[in-house]
Amino acid sequence: MVAPVTRPGSTSRTTVRRIPENAVNDREALHQILDSGLVGHVAVVADGQPFVLPVAYARRGSDIVFHGSTGSRLFRALAEGQPTCFTVTLLDGLVVARSAFHSSMHYRSVMALGVARRLEGDDELDALHVITEHLLPGRWSECRPPSTKELAGTMTLALDLNEASVKVGAGDPEDDEADISTPPYSRIWAGVVPLAESFGTPVRSGDCPEDVPIPDYVAGWAR
Repeated sequence: MVAPVTRPGSTSRTTVRRIPENAVNDREALHQILDSGLVGHVAVVADGQPFVLPVAYARRGSDIVFHGSTGSRLFRALAEGQPTCFTVTLLDGLVVARSAFHSSMHYRSVMALGVARRLEGDDELDALHVITEHLLPGRWSECRPPSTKELAGTMTLALDLNEASVKVGAGDPEDDEADISTPPYSRIWAGVVPLAESFGTPVRSGDCPEDVPIPDYVAGWAR
């Protein structure tokens, strides 16, 4: 495997050109964003038509790992070496400016470019373990592991983080000076409305016996 690029945004394809001050060149920030997200989007082209697929994923070291069906022509295209783009975006707030033009969002985003590789055998099983624990911490040790049939129907892919960029939007609205100082727009409220994910109260499935307690690790999930 090629040694990872040490700094996000350090290639011509990942240099942030639009609002470059929002670029973050810290690999730790890259990992933190990926470790905080639950859903990524992976791009693939089939018969000249671009598709973007939402997928569950996890970071395993310097790789993003994700899975789909062996029956998916789009996943087969990725496994056969089609170049791809994988993105993760975390939305942290809405920026409410005095003008529609300057209204925006607080966000943290990652874009990774490359060619995915298919995982097999123990390597695939380990990746599925990592994905499960990323999404459902504590679950792998209690739930039934994948069967031979289930593994045969699953395609697990890895995309290295050799070429990636990180972009973060934060701060107050950047209104025009005239809108800040001159009525009527200077009298309009401006600021940031934070957004946060949270888990709700677990809901028992209809076929789960009432005397089976909610696991402590599920009750303790928090975001």
